[in-house]
Amino acid sequence: MISPRLLLAVTCALTLGACTSIQLEPLPEGLTDQPPADWSERSELLRGFHSWELSGKLAVKQPSDSGTAIINHWIQEREAYDLELSSSFLGMGRTSLQGVPGFISLTLPDGETYRSGDPEALIEAATGWQLPLNSLVWWIRGMPGPEGDFRLLFDDNNQLAMIRQQGWEIRYDRWQSFIDGYPELPARITAVKEDKRVRLVVTHWNETTDPAR
Repeated sequence: MISPRLLLAVTCALTLGACTSIQLEPLPEGLTDQPPADWSERSELLRGFHSWELSGKLAVKQPSDSGTAIINHWIQEREAYDLELSSSFLGMGRTSLQGVPGFISLTLPDGETYRSGDPEALIEAATGWQLPLNSLVWWIRGMPGPEGDFRLLFDDNNQLAMIRQQGWEIRYDRWQSFIDGYPELPARITAVKEDKRVRLVVTHWNETTDPAR
């Protein structure tokens, strides 16, 4: 016969495992992990928002190196992306990143091109920056990535304030109405992991035609 204490422990473990296995740290003051009533509807709408073009700025602060870049464009067509950066840190020229999950082609300002099946490792080798590229495509829309456990935290305005995933803490500093028919989208996010910080500011964002339609 199973003891009540053991049964309770198993029940708790199964309940937590069904949601997330991420360590539940104390909630920051003023935030809640209870989603607003329209969260499911909002998430479904943003999942369908997978073809866009945006521009803005990127700032990276890490022990190995730090720098800023202008995002000339970030064109996303479902899983395929075309990201073009201009930065004095990258050589006073334009650096282009094109790829899909699991593959990237990186062209440096001098025209030299590198290809790899590990996008994040290639970016770090070429620039010294550690960018969670595969997850950013989700985080930039205000959604958790499909890989790894996560925790969502909301503020008292029922707005997403933070995502904790893959060791990163993604803070949503500002939201803005960019596109008619869609909810407010992130205008500034800060992703922090230990002593690494990535800040992305969006100045322009519009939906593009989905070529798959």
